[in-house]
Amino acid sequence: MRSPAANADSRLSLWQRVREYAVPPDMIQAATARRSVGDWAGACAVTRVDVDLSLRAVVHRHGRELAARLRDDLRHLAPDLLRWHLPRTAPDGLLRPGLTVTLARYGPPGRGGVGAAQLVARTPPAWADAGQRISLAVWAGPGDDVAAHPHPRPDRRFRLDLHRHLWDARRAGELRFRSGADLSAVDPAGPAHGYPAHRWPAEAALLLRAEDSTGEAVAVRLGPRRRLILQRRGDEWTARPGRSTALPVLPDAATRTPPDVELLRHRMIEPDRLHPLVASALAPDAPTTARARADRPGDRPRADRPGDRARLVDCRGARHRIGLVDGVLAPLDHDPAEVRREELLATLTGTPLPCLRAIDEAHRRPDSLPDIRARLDHGDLPGAVAAVEALLGPDALLRHGELRAELEDAALRRISHGLFRAGLAGRCPVPSTRDPRSASDRRSHPRHALFR
Repeated sequence: MRSPAANADSRLSLWQRVREYAVPPDMIQAATARRSVGDWAGACAVTRVDVDLSLRAVVHRHGRELAARLRDDLRHLAPDLLRWHLPRTAPDGLLRPGLTVTLARYGPPGRGGVGAAQLVARTPPAWADAGQRISLAVWAGPGDDVAAHPHPRPDRRFRLDLHRHLWDARRAGELRFRSGADLSAVDPAGPAHGYPAHRWPAEAALLLRAEDSTGEAVAVRLGPRRRLILQRRGDEWTARPGRSTALPVLPDAATRTPPDVELLRHRMIEPDRLHPLVASALAPDAPTTARARADRPGDRPRADRPGDRARLVDCRGARHRIGLVDGVLAPLDHDPAEVRREELLATLTGTPLPCLRAIDEAHRRPDSLPDIRARLDHGDLPGAVAAVEALLGPDALLRHGELRAELEDAALRRISHGLFRAGLAGRCPVPSTRDPRSASDRRSHPRHALFR
């Protein structure tokens, strides 16, 4: 059984990888540019957020006042920041599938928000999560449920209406004190490292006010089998083991220390690798350098592309070069006639030159395959294509192998997502070509939920 320290290290290592791939720098820059000029729909488009709402329909159904509040929230929505903070699951750190999260409520307070119009963000089920897309909608009751979605109603564990700093650019600075990062260490009275227990009373009071509850207790979920009851008696709050489905549930965003705080505390990430709004809140004294664009092959200057540099191969007792020629990876130290002979030999089941074997291996299973796979899994298709082009050249024809299979599987899964969005696939996934990582094997209720 793994120790708590080992589990914490594993969790932070996973978040470190998520921060590398899930929200690319060019997405943040493009979304910020559009949001700064009031183009909230454009910001959603570049962050792969589908807008399933109509302001005109909201005016007709809920009135102009509510529509004006919704429009104001949309203008200040930072969809890249929302993607940054949405719940994720292990082992890949992908968005938690089949989730409906409340971003804002526009009606009277009450348990569950019944009767109140809500701005919600949804993630598709696991079998249709290609591209890691998110959708925005207005939910006001069972009539707004999405038939094909496994959980179309807002989840009371995952709600961001009480944590607007996780998506609203106007309030992003609140992250520092709401997360407990303004203190040098987690409250030692807390149940375990990683839980900002000193913040729980204030967060519980916010929850009780939002629920218009006359009660004095909330439930705190620490894990699948760990529950606490946080009880208020006068001005004092006490915690005791126990569980109750009747009590309001403290949102996960308030229960645990955000991963960025822990990554910074353990020096596993530099501030300039964080989302700019997160960095300005958690590390205000750090240099304000934007996240480096060079961490994606497609964003590197032309002279720095890996494919533009000759790679060395031990070939028949000499060091030979392979590099890009007319947009295709080719041997540089063999004449065309020799290359044609060796290719014919390989066709006849012979052993080709080491240079040709190296090129074939780059097509079928390159060293950068894990990086390309991670970009595809997180929906960063432009980044994956840029990595392939930097490796093989923009005009290369992929040969059969793991690299081609990954790209074909990504294309098939995008078809699955399109069928889900169109309401044509019901709850059944389209078959995948990738057996060990097939979409049908990824659960709508993951066993390995990634807690904040």
